[in-house]
Amino acid sequence: MTEAASYTPPRVWQWDKESGGRFANINRPIAGATHEKDLPVGKHALQLYSLATPNGVKVTILLEELLELGIAEAEYDAYLVNIGEGDQFGSGFVALNPNSKIPALADHSTSPPTRVFESAAILVYLAEKFGAFLPTEPSARAECFSWLFWQMGSAPYLGGGFGHFYAYAPEKLEYPINRYTMEVKRQLDVLERNLAERQFLCGDDYTIADMANYGWYGALVLHNIYEAAEFLDVASYAEVTRWATAIEARPAVQRGRRVNRPWGPEETQVRERHGPEDFK
Repeated sequence: MTEAASYTPPRVWQWDKESGGRFANINRPIAGATHEKDLPVGKHALQLYSLATPNGVKVTILLEELLELGIAEAEYDAYLVNIGEGDQFGSGFVALNPNSKIPALADHSTSPPTRVFESAAILVYLAEKFGAFLPTEPSARAECFSWLFWQMGSAPYLGGGFGHFYAYAPEKLEYPINRYTMEVKRQLDVLERNLAERQFLCGDDYTIADMANYGWYGALVLHNIYEAAEFLDVASYAEVTRWATAIEARPAVQRGRRVNRPWGPEETQVRERHGPEDFK
């Protein structure tokens, strides 16, 4: 291991706005709105405010899967929240999600409207509301929740840990890259071993646990996020790749991945979604 420069933490930490990194301009140690901005409201009961990141696509995939089942009440409006430009700190969005993270959902079928934030909470809320993609039998339900919350606890090590230090930090440091690489490969091995015995994470049935995990680990093995596919040797995780490929082949998943996507080829973008006609 190469010798790193020694760092002695100060007695009281102070925020250095010039700390660097790709997201330095939007990261801060305080919460709350930075500017006044109301959220738009469309014609449907469900109003989603999001971006097609791994966390964002979880919800749009579920909504499109619900519509694929013929559940008309799952129609929704999806508005783009560009986190790179600080849209998440607008007053309207902060009122919907005090944590200022995408995605956030407002359900106007209730009075007053129900707000739901945190992607797993939105998945559970919608799955319970429409009675789909969440088992009702207690043991199967517990298994689904276990894999759903496994993802919520694990992915920060992938994104905020490995992704940050490998791809976004102002300089590459051996210790954190090695530490988070070890953990991400351990996570992939957890998935690999489970999926060697099952079609989907919880068994034969496709659930919100698959949607949540696909958003992160599907992107990792199929789409080279962080440009780290070779470094992580993702091709060696054959069962994870098989599972992610099967999920991505679903028409609803293909539509869900496009919603609130402002990058990539034009034909892959649906910056705002208000109805099925937006995919044409």
